[in-house]
Amino acid sequence: MYTMDTDDTLPPQRAAVLAFLRRELAAGRAPSLAEVAAAFGFASRNAAHKHVQALVADGLLEQLPGRKRGLRLPGGGVELLPLQVLGRVAAGVPVGADIGLDRQLWLDPRVFSPRPDYLLQVEGDSMIDDGILDGDLVAVRRSADARDGQTVVARVDGELTIKRLQRERRRVRLLPRNPAHAPIEVHPGQDFAIEGVYCGLVRQG
Repeated sequence: MYTMDTDDTLPPQRAAVLAFLRRELAAGRAPSLAEVAAAFGFASRNAAHKHVQALVADGLLEQLPGRKRGLRLPGGGVELLPLQVLGRVAAGVPVGADIGLDRQLWLDPRVFSPRPDYLLQVEGDSMIDDGILDGDLVAVRRSADARDGQTVVARVDGELTIKRLQRERRRVRLLPRNPAHAPIEVHPGQDFAIEGVYCGLVRQG
């Protein structure tokens, strides 16, 4: 059951629901009524619905009509961007990414550049000098090409890695940002493709 410090201006349980929703929405997660009910041990979604509607009526939350996960923080004026977590990407030795992670986050598109298409969860520490840590969710824009020096998600022999791209006249290298890791040399004829460019990250608490 979820507990958290409450807002003294509201009944304690409603204040706890508000605190929970603020935390989840700020982290890019828009809970359903069923998830609110589960977090607080409510017997049904009706109790969660009652609290949520009261908070919307008080102007403490906004609800987009016709959406199961349409809650958002008031005053933002920004349409949140739904991004699916499609798998994992290695910050180290390449790993397979298609492992069936099935999550969707609703995020403020203004925190990314360019606008991303999906998220991948990072495994490893090869990009720590660029602030990309193990467990982070990296936002990726689909692209089959990238400029020299850009951070990219690349597929090497069927597996994914995130690295800085280095293009030279006769070769391509994927550079880590941790001196403990060696660059990945892409050889002529090797199975290699750029899957997308890095747009930013979400750090999970």
